[in-house]
Amino acid sequence: MAAATQQLAWGRFTLRRDAWWLQPLLVILGLGGFGLYSTYRVFENAHYVAGLYQSPLGSPDLRGYVPWLQAFVPFTISPALLILPFPLLFRLTCYYYRKAYYRSFFTMPPACAVRGASSHAYPGERGIFLLQNLHRFFLYLAILILVILWYDTALAFGLETGHLVVGLGGFLFLGNVILLSGYTFGCHSLRHLVGGKLDCYSCDEGSKARYKVWQRVSWLNTNHMGWAWASLFSIWAVDLFVRFLDIGLIRDVRLL
Repeated sequence: MAAATQQLAWGRFTLRRDAWWLQPLLVILGLGGFGLYSTYRVFENAHYVAGLYQSPLGSPDLRGYVPWLQAFVPFTISPALLILPFPLLFRLTCYYYRKAYYRSFFTMPPACAVRGASSHAYPGERGIFLLQNLHRFFLYLAILILVILWYDTALAFGLETGHLVVGLGGFLFLGNVILLSGYTFGCHSLRHLVGGKLDCYSCDEGSKARYKVWQRVSWLNTNHMGWAWASLFSIWAVDLFVRFLDIGLIRDVRLL
C-alpha cells in the first residue's frame, strides 16, 4: 500500500527514481550565479584593468564612442554595461542554452519523461521567443568581440611593451580565449552557414572547401555543451583574477 501511494505521488510528475533534478539544479546554480556576479560587476564599475590585463567583462570599452549616453542615466556608465548585452544575447539564443534554461528555469519540461510544474503546455518558440531567431546575427557580434579578446590576450603577453611577458595572467587569458573560440566556432548557426544549402559537397572547389570547414565546425559542435560551460566559467575566472590583482589581493606570477 505504501509503495503504491509513493508511486502515485511520484506519478504526478514522473515515475523516474534517478536524480533527474540534479542537472536542472546545476544549471540554475551555474547560470544564476554567473548572472548575479556579472550584474554586481556592472554596478561595481571598477577593477576591469590590472597592468597588462583587461577583464573580458569590460572589453572593449565603448564609452568613448557613445559619450552622450551618460546624460540619460543617473549613474556612471560601466564599460560592462555596454558590452555584456552582446555576448549575453548570443548565449541566451544559443541552441544548447535554450534547452538548458527552458528546462531549468521554466520547467518545460525539467527532464525527459518528467512533467513540468507548470500546468501550461510548452507553447514552442512563439511570441517573444521568436527573438531566438536572431541568434545568427548575435553570432556575428560574438565573433567580432572574440577578435578583440584575442587582441587582449596578445596584450597580456606584452604586445605593446616591446618584449615578451609570460605570466599566470597570460595563460589564463589564452585558455579563456581558446575556450571561447571553441564555443563560438562550434555554434549550430555557424555550422549551417558554412555547410548548409549545399546539395553536393564535391561538385567544385568552393563546395569542397566549405565541406572541410563544415567538418571542423561539426567536430567542435559535437561537444557544444562542454565548450559552453567551460568558456562561461573561464570568463568568470579571468575576471576574478583581474579584479583580485587590481585590489592587491593576489600577485601575478611572472615566468619571463
